[in-house]
Amino acid sequence: MAKPLLALMFLLYFALHATDDSYDRSADHSILPRGSSEQKTLCSQLVEPAGYPCEEHKIQTKDGFLLGLQRVSSYDGDLKEIQGPPILLLHGLLMAGDAWFLNSADQSLGFILADNGFDVWIGNVRGTRWSHGHISLSEHEKKFWNWSWEELALYDLAEMIDYINSLTDRKVYVVGHSQGTIMSFVALSQPDIAKKVEAAALLGPISYLDHITAPLVRLMVDLHLDTQMILAMGFHELNFKSDWGTDLLDMLCDQLVNCIDILSLITGKNCYLNGSRFDIFFEYEPHPTSAKNLRHLFQMIRKGTLSRYDYGLLNNLRVYGRSKPPAFDLRRIPKSLPLWMAYGGNDELSDWTDLQHTIKELDSVPELVYLENYGHVDFILSVRAKEDVYDPMIKFIKSLGKFSSL
Repeated sequence: MAKPLLALMFLLYFALHATDDSYDRSADHSILPRGSSEQKTLCSQLVEPAGYPCEEHKIQTKDGFLLGLQRVSSYDGDLKEIQGPPILLLHGLLMAGDAWFLNSADQSLGFILADNGFDVWIGNVRGTRWSHGHISLSEHEKKFWNWSWEELALYDLAEMIDYINSLTDRKVYVVGHSQGTIMSFVALSQPDIAKKVEAAALLGPISYLDHITAPLVRLMVDLHLDTQMILAMGFHELNFKSDWGTDLLDMLCDQLVNCIDILSLITGKNCYLNGSRFDIFFEYEPHPTSAKNLRHLFQMIRKGTLSRYDYGLLNNLRVYGRSKPPAFDLRRIPKSLPLWMAYGGNDELSDWTDLQHTIKELDSVPELVYLENYGHVDFILSVRAKEDVYDPMIKFIKSLGKFSSL
């Protein structure tokens, strides 16, 4: 474990010290005509080369962030003629919407849903390379990174759902993985958001995190890296794709450690990853996130809470009017809202004890799928995910009988 830990410490250091200056983010709230931008887009990089129609959208959150959304149709379909229901895919921590297209077309959820007639929407949260900055803040400013998953849920996801609902005049199906699931839980506890959602499917669901067993995550939490290193030294962005970080990652993976070993120590053993796609995976991942987001997650691991960000006693009194941050109430998720969850026996981030805690707080009874040999990343990159995860999920959605076009 020593070599992977050392490699991670080096990567974390460079991720915090350097930012990626090469990606220019522009601003407005619009549909981008395909081929109109000089920038590389998710559509042009991963979706259109596979033969699927794809459209780039920009939306603006209430706090001024400009997010990228992609709309994908079936292989022989037309975006203007989509009849299926809208379904929004939400990526995990340090990932973006490209995560849904990194396997072959017959194994990637984004393509599989399009082939099944869904109106597929791909979400990209603030700070990722497929989103577009802020209306007034530069990504080099500390204020740009002053957010955690709380804002991703209540601002980013809320705006995505509202935009899709307004454009299609239909309720939205939500599919989340990892961080995308905690965003979903919290967003769906808000009545004004939940009323626009038809159902939610959650892969590797997380909300309570105090029983995480991932060795490297536990070690970082126990060493208080979020406070002793990140907070104390004033870092605000976590970016492994800076020039320095990319070069270091390449060197470490080629010479010192197997980067898949590092991944397993963070997520649990992933038994079904497609080894031929690793180079493509690391070409696109990881994406940036905020240091505050990491600190918020570490707070949850230490305290066993699902609460707003803890600023400390005095600042909590100023921000919340109370000494401790308010908790999110999962009982506010409507009992009538169908929930489907898939969890893995090797997943060391989404622990069964924590998931049981979550389920006990829900008024509804979710449909559960247990996959004994699945780790956290298997849910999006497994060569067996179509049969094990995606087909049962689609069957669940169709069983709800809310549409007749599929």
